[in-house]
Amino acid sequence: MLQKINGIVIHIIKYNDSFNIADIFTREKGRASFLVRIPKSRKAGVRNNLFQPLSMIELEADFRDNRHIFRVKNAKPYMPFISIPYDPYKVAIALFISEFLNRALLEEIHDQLLYSYIENSIKWFDECRTNFANFHLVFLLRMSRFLGLYPNMEDYEDGSYFDMVNSCFTPGQPISGAFIGPEDASHIRMLFRMNYETMHLFAMNREQRNRCLNIINDYYRLHIPDFPVLKSMDVLKEVFS
Repeated sequence: MLQKINGIVIHIIKYNDSFNIADIFTREKGRASFLVRIPKSRKAGVRNNLFQPLSMIELEADFRDNRHIFRVKNAKPYMPFISIPYDPYKVAIALFISEFLNRALLEEIHDQLLYSYIENSIKWFDECRTNFANFHLVFLLRMSRFLGLYPNMEDYEDGSYFDMVNSCFTPGQPISGAFIGPEDASHIRMLFRMNYETMHLFAMNREQRNRCLNIINDYYRLHIPDFPVLKSMDVLKEVFS
């Protein structure tokens, strides 16, 4: 049955000479995979350049109960980008976030509030002109709330450690073996308190930003099965070096 839905592109791979497979996080159905024909002419109904990292598109697809991959008939942007594809810094961040979402958004996750969070975040990022260097850090930390990984912030005191396993701050060194010391814990706590409008007030140099990125990646690796070291991290660090 043909149905129109909205979705955010998180991953795309070549299937064969005629089709790509796009993994898309949709408002209506959560994460789903779609078979997208590779256009052979300019008149093709589905343009391949629509399926870029974090693109927000409206799909008309054939949904059948006995299928795990759905064929796309038509697609168009429902929120066209104005800056992300044209700014090398934003391209690097978009690639990183799309790789993160591809690993973090498991198939069983179907949450319209989470979809709205991701959609609104991407829209803000696209419209932002300056002071977005910490965007990916704040995005990942705030998303932990939707994934059930948001730490207890009430226990923080100056000099606290952060217990990565139990997601809490402690006055002394945790026995879990996976923790960060007081200086890094204070940076992470500050980022948790930031939003997109205020994050520019938290000035970090390149080393501090990279350190926070490594800690956040390690935190997700501890709590999400098979979550890897994200490959695009190195590109992101190089772009902002």
